[in-house]
Amino acid sequence: MKILAIDTSGLVGAVAVSDGDMLLSQFLIQYKTTHSEILMPMLDDICKKIHLDLSSIDAVAVAKGPGSFTGLRIGSATAKGLALALDKPIIAIPTVDGIAYNLYGVEKIICPMMDAKRNQVYTGIYTFVPNRQEGKVREQTFDMQVIHEQFATSVENIAEELNKIGKPVVLLGDGVPVYRDKLEGLLTVPYSIAPFHQSRQNAAALCALANVYAVENRFTTADEFAPDYLRLSQAEREAKENGGTAPKKDSTPKAPGIIRVREMTPEDVDDAYKLEESNLGKEAWTKKQLLDAMTRDDTIYLVAEKAGRIVGLCGVQNISGEGEITNVSVSADTRREGVAYKMLRQLIERGHGLGIESYTLEVREGNSPAIGLYERLGFVSEGKRPGFYENPKEDAVIYWKRK
Repeated sequence: MKILAIDTSGLVGAVAVSDGDMLLSQFLIQYKTTHSEILMPMLDDICKKIHLDLSSIDAVAVAKGPGSFTGLRIGSATAKGLALALDKPIIAIPTVDGIAYNLYGVEKIICPMMDAKRNQVYTGIYTFVPNRQEGKVREQTFDMQVIHEQFATSVENIAEELNKIGKPVVLLGDGVPVYRDKLEGLLTVPYSIAPFHQSRQNAAALCALANVYAVENRFTTADEFAPDYLRLSQAEREAKENGGTAPKKDSTPKAPGIIRVREMTPEDVDDAYKLEESNLGKEAWTKKQLLDAMTRDDTIYLVAEKAGRIVGLCGVQNISGEGEITNVSVSADTRREGVAYKMLRQLIERGHGLGIESYTLEVREGNSPAIGLYERLGFVSEGKRPGFYENPKEDAVIYWKRK
């Protein structure tokens, strides 16, 4: 089975390709670059170096979380986009499980720790147990045993859990150097720290674990896949701490009538595409275009949610300080509820954080409600593009909101 693996859950960005029991290629980097800058070039370089036709892969393996919220969105969107385009299944690997698999065959207690900030780590507890091969006298293989599945907790709590087990521990992950002094004082069991070549996210380990998952038929579709963040984002935590209404994971549906505007995530893409398609028909962006656009460093994409349903979408791209508003869609049954106004107000405010000073957009000349909205937000007409829109043929009015 040929597997493409992607991991952008932490500081390391990694891509690997395996075929059966052979690792064909791996490219990983941990430096002063963002995953959105390096992920696709790494993949492209691997494809060129090993003459890989992406249509020949059988599945896309991806670290599904926990980890960096931005990193997970980039990796998840890329995996979903590839799986959709290639019509291949996804093998979703828990990030902490993937890190633990670096130590295949180690029969000590294995405890990966990813720095989750705020004196917390993403962690889990594992070991490998021998699995005797029938007919084999000396050869051993190992099964990974999950003693405690991945979770977010304090450094004090995970140290207490390890002390209760009472066996020697191997620590690994980017959280270990951050909390090393604290762990020295908290742990009462003997422990060692994995060397750097085994202690971080590794796409080759994802490939190996994905092969195990494949045998167990643990596949999911691109439509069904969603990253596992394990806890609220910083913005949601801060809102909650300030008395806001940030939802917890798996929270109950929002009260009918309440419009909530938030950042778009990969799991929103299907609903966002359907909304675009219902409004624009053949002119709507594809799922892949939406996925690609939302993972760029120079874009912001927001959705509006009502009673758990996506009823609005908008996005902007920063081009040398000028923000091109690329998408504005609102569900037909909520068009007089201020959805677009709320989204665009937030989009403009957030755009300043990207360095956007002026905003521009295009609108059908006959779309009076949209034109009224844009003018209320301070946009001014500065020209037309004759015959820009099709079905029906119509001029596009160019609007600007300048500093």
